[in-house]
Amino acid sequence: MDSLQIIKSPIAEEFEQFKMFFDSSLHSSNPLLNDVLKYIKQGKGKMMRPILAMLVAKAYGEVTPTVYHGALALELLHSASLIHDDVVDESDERRGQKSVNAIYDNKVSVLVGDFILSTALQHAALTQNPRIVDIISKLGQNLAEGEIIQLSNTMSSTFSEDVYYEVIRKKTAILFSSCAAVGACTVSANEDIIQKVYQFGDLLGIAFQIRDDIFDYFSDSAIGKPTGNDMREGKLTLPALYVLNKTKDPSLIDIAQKIRSMVASDAEISHFIEQIKEKGGIDYAEKVMFEFRDKAVASLPEDIPDSFKESLVAYVNFVVQRKK
Repeated sequence: MDSLQIIKSPIAEEFEQFKMFFDSSLHSSNPLLNDVLKYIKQGKGKMMRPILAMLVAKAYGEVTPTVYHGALALELLHSASLIHDDVVDESDERRGQKSVNAIYDNKVSVLVGDFILSTALQHAALTQNPRIVDIISKLGQNLAEGEIIQLSNTMSSTFSEDVYYEVIRKKTAILFSSCAAVGACTVSANEDIIQKVYQFGDLLGIAFQIRDDIFDYFSDSAIGKPTGNDMREGKLTLPALYVLNKTKDPSLIDIAQKIRSMVASDAEISHFIEQIKEKGGIDYAEKVMFEFRDKAVASLPEDIPDSFKESLVAYVNFVVQRKK
């Protein structure tokens, strides 16, 4: 049994139902909008975040329609934020597939993102659970705030890891922690459990984003983005921040500032990537990623059933070992 099968095994039947629920939620009588929604559904990925919500819910109760509505609201909000992010970042690709804005233009992308966001809010309301609605509302705020912090950081002359963690907590980890918390809320778990699974999701999400950031330093078409893509968007991530702060190399700092100003040439970015690798940036980021992996596993509630603990540990390991 591969790692994804281990992860999904306690909720295999529920996961199949959720996929159908997801597909049926995105439709419109408008031909253009429906075409875009069909395109988005083709690239829906592994749905790791709804899986987390369902695993937590079933570990402490049952996967009910409330779980499906909550998990769907989170997944749709995530999808909407990615569509909007691609417009902001002027990205042409998303996980090996052409981005919506690359095919349909920015106007259509923004409006489709708004439609999906509204659909997410509709499903949040259908949970009829004020705590879940609050979690989802705060998620939306955090996603937007994280993007703004990231944009404003491109003007900074310092290379702060604290700001880096603030951004990835608000843009990535919050999705995992919210899914875990929503899963617990749907089965009326006690506050201690909700907080523990929220912390698990936070630590898991940080490890997830560090793995994504490491991908940017290697060329592999399966990953779905070219080497140095983050840097072409003005972003400096953990491997670079570590080397810049450790070496204080003036030539690398000069390129880093050009990267943030989005005026670095391809040759400068290639040289920068090689220097970050040679000076231990990747090794450092991997070490930190595995530390967060271990913290996530250690944070799991002690009373979680063994079969679900096995799936959640496999989930964390999959996040840090994945190839794309």
